[in-house]
Amino acid sequence: MRGLTMLRAIAPMTPRFTPAMYNGMRSTYGVRFNSTAKGEEAKAEETAETAESAKSDASEPSEDPVITDLKAKLSQKDKQLADFKNHYAKAIADFRNLQDSTKKEIQKAKDFALQKFAKDLIVSLDNFQLALQSVKEDTLKTNEEVKNLYDGVEMTRSVFERTLTNHGIEKIDPVGEPFDPNTHEAAFEIPQPDKEPGTVFHVQQPGYTLNSRVLRPAKVGIVKGE
Repeated sequence: MRGLTMLRAIAPMTPRFTPAMYNGMRSTYGVRFNSTAKGEEAKAEETAETAESAKSDASEPSEDPVITDLKAKLSQKDKQLADFKNHYAKAIADFRNLQDSTKKEIQKAKDFALQKFAKDLIVSLDNFQLALQSVKEDTLKTNEEVKNLYDGVEMTRSVFERTLTNHGIEKIDPVGEPFDPNTHEAAFEIPQPDKEPGTVFHVQQPGYTLNSRVLRPAKVGIVKGE
């Protein structure tokens, strides 16, 4: 009985744990607990991102400086090779053009190497023609010796003219053709009612060409227009 009496005496001194006190403590400690959890969660996420970034960096290692230098040199060599190819192609084209022009010049020199000599030869043809024209027809009919001489000179002139033709020297005899200032030289003009004005009706001196190039224009008489 005495012990029970003492417990009853002590009981009023111990504070009672009421529901209000419990709710207050839960509210206070619950806020503190939730705030700490959010901070730790943010730190965990940040740590995970850092680890992921480090992992990504580790998966993409930086290129070796030696390899980078070699790639740059290779690119430079490729550019130089392209330039060399262009220069080579231009050199080949220039060389072929030079070959073509040289061949043309050589052929031209061959074609006209005898130009001066040919001019001297056509003077001989002129002399043959003058000699033949100086003989009268009556003399040819009455004098057999003169006729034989005439035929010999005519034959010589024909052979000589054919030889020149075989070597590119051709005669210009434009009777009945329109006047061409490139190959003809007008010596005189005379009206001809029955002929077309500007037409060659007489050749005073025949012209000659060497490989289609005029050695001497033909001296001609042309029909004068009204």
